[in-house]
Amino acid sequence: MILTERETEEGLLVAVCDRDVLGETFAEGDLSLTVTEEFYGGDQVDEQRVVESLSRADVANIVGVRAVALAVEEGFVDEANVLEIEDTRHAQLLRM
Repeated sequence: MILTERETEEGLLVAVCDRDVLGETFAEGDLSLTVTEEFYGGDQVDEQRVVESLSRADVANIVGVRAVALAVEEGFVDEANVLEIEDTRHAQLLRM
């Protein structure tokens, strides 16, 4: 998976995606999602590193079947809140 972390005024922003969706655009109905290198590009990491990062995140954007499944498995995201867009999945995390 590809992971990037950014410190923002609102806290730690984490973006994680499956490697195969980076640079792709997905659209379904009124929904459109482009997985840009500028936002999602970062380091290729293992699942443990993704879990560590998500555990510290104040905000996270997660794209890809594998990345979203991991976030659901680890309890960061509720399956009911996952969006299906074409042949990928997208979830967001916000801690308040």
